[in-house]
Order: sequence, then C-alpha cells, then structure tokens
Amino acid sequence: MVIDLRTLLAALKNTPAMLSKQAIQQPARAIPARACSDDERYALPGDDTAAIRCGDQYQLLAIEGMLPNFVAQAPWFAGWSAVMANVSDITAMGGRATAVVNAYWHHDLDAADSLLAGIRDACSAYGLILAGGHTSLSPDNPAALAVAITGWARSLLSTLHVAPGQTLAMVVDLNGQWHGQAPYWKAFEGVSGERLREKLEVIPRLAEAGLLVAAKDISNAGILGSLLMLLEPTGCGARINLDCLPRPGDASLERWLQAFPSYGFLLTLKPEDLATVQAAFAFEGLHCAPIGTINDSACLDVQLADQHHQFWNLRQQPFTGFSYPNLIKEH
Repeated sequence: MVIDLRTLLAALKNTPAMLSKQAIQQPARAIPARACSDDERYALPGDDTAAIRCGDQYQLLAIEGMLPNFVAQAPWFAGWSAVMANVSDITAMGGRATAVVNAYWHHDLDAADSLLAGIRDACSAYGLILAGGHTSLSPDNPAALAVAITGWARSLLSTLHVAPGQTLAMVVDLNGQWHGQAPYWKAFEGVSGERLREKLEVIPRLAEAGLLVAAKDISNAGILGSLLMLLEPTGCGARINLDCLPRPGDASLERWLQAFPSYGFLLTLKPEDLATVQAAFAFEGLHCAPIGTINDSACLDVQLADQHHQFWNLRQQPFTGFSYPNLIKEH
C-alpha cells in the first residue's frame, strides 16, 4: 500500500504526545534571554538533563513524571519505565547514571507495592542506587509518580552542539516487542542487567572518543517530535528520509514513528565517523543507520520514496520553545 506522506505527517503533527510537548512553551517563556558562559548554557532547559560543571566532569540531573493513567493501570511497568526513561536521558548526554529518588502518591497499598517493585527492579538492572524519596498513601490520593536521577559525564552530547553539515543517525534495539497496543517498544524483557548496561555504555564511550557530537533519546513524542527537540535549541533544521529508519519488520511506518523504544536515540556526528560508530553499535547487537543531515534551515523536511514534505518550521512555529540560537558556540 502506498503511503501518502502529507496525510501521514498531518496525523503525526496532531497526536496527543506532540501536542503535550508544545505545552512546554509555557515554562519556556519564563527562561530569560541573556548572555551566559558555556557551562551556564549546559544547565539551561532544552537538553535531556541539566549538566553542571564539577571539576573536569559534569554532574547530570533529570526528572520524569509519569502519566497518571499509566501509573494507575500498569504500576510495575510505570515504575520500571520512570527509571528507564531517566537512564536514557543520562545516556543521551554521554553520561552514566548513578542514583534515583522517587515521589509517589497512591490510594492502593498493593498497587503502590507493585510500583515500587518496578522501580527497584529497574535500579537493580541498570546498576543504580535507590536513594529514597517521598511517599504519600491515602484513600483520597490520585495515582501519581515522579522519579529524579543523577549521573555524570566526561564529554557532553548536548543539543547545543548540533550544527549544519552533521550526519543524523538513529540507533535502536530491534530485539523487542510492543507492549500490547501501546506505543512502547520493549527491548529489555528477558535481557540481563549486564547486557542492558553494556548496550548503554556504547554511547558515553563513543562520546569520550570524540565520535559523537549530540544525542537525544526517542521519547513519547516519537521520532519526529524527538528530532524537533534535538534541533530547536540551536535553530537548526534537518532533512530526514523515512525509508532509512531502522525498524522492526512487522511495524507499520505510522506506528513506528510514534514508538517510545526502551533503547532508541537520535545522534549527530561527523560524516567521516559514521562507519566506526555503526560498528561499535553493531558489536552490541544494536542497529544504527544514517537517516538524514543537519542544515541551517530551521525546518524539518521529510522524504518517503519520491515524496517530499515539510513537517515543521521552527522559525514560524516553536515546538517546546527552548531555543538559544544566539547563545551557541561552534563545537
């Protein structure tokens, strides 16, 4: 069946996940526009984590709040996912995660125990310290969860490093399955914690070798929404070819574009480093492919076979609103 690209992109542009990311524009307006140092820039919102200089390293800090319906309907998976999403944020910065804290509210003791079990199981798998948090159990409480994480990095993969001429690549673990009808692509079930950590370690190792420039984990905004968040801080644009996306053989393109994979990242790098980067991921059973190029257009243009269409123009329509094009130095 031939897919009409214009119709596909129109549908993706108006998904609840895409619309929810645009709500971030409200807090973005509270960030004052001012000149600042390189290290101050890294602590500003827009990246997957804040990065705070500590000697010759960076301390990384992030937090994830889970959708209340998700917490209520699948407490164990929500607990696991809160940790997993945070670990992906740390990894996308070229970092290694160290510890988490949680804050949860619930009205059901058994469900709360399941939620905490998911958090503990994920911490064990990813080698993290569960350092405590805040608990509120009351019959009148909603089901709510937030988890914060710390980590560290030697070489940052900040979105502030995105620049025209870089290759855009996607890496994903295709050895997984869908979580029912939800958009979650799970590549962690039946996998040892040691293997999960080995796969994550590829990214900070490549960062420290100078083989990656920037990264963004593919989140609930899907591939195109996550790409917009990668581009927006520097006001860059990109041209992406959907035919080049690594994806499971049984996944429709529309569903895969909305997927939230347990291991999935968008990367920018120098074109001459692509073969080395692909080989490093392939060694760990991960699929990495070039899917486009970065340019200075501030537009996300999409290709599918012989069809071409513009998905977004960041100059005309902000996405999250976190844009610092006048504060960026060349990387």
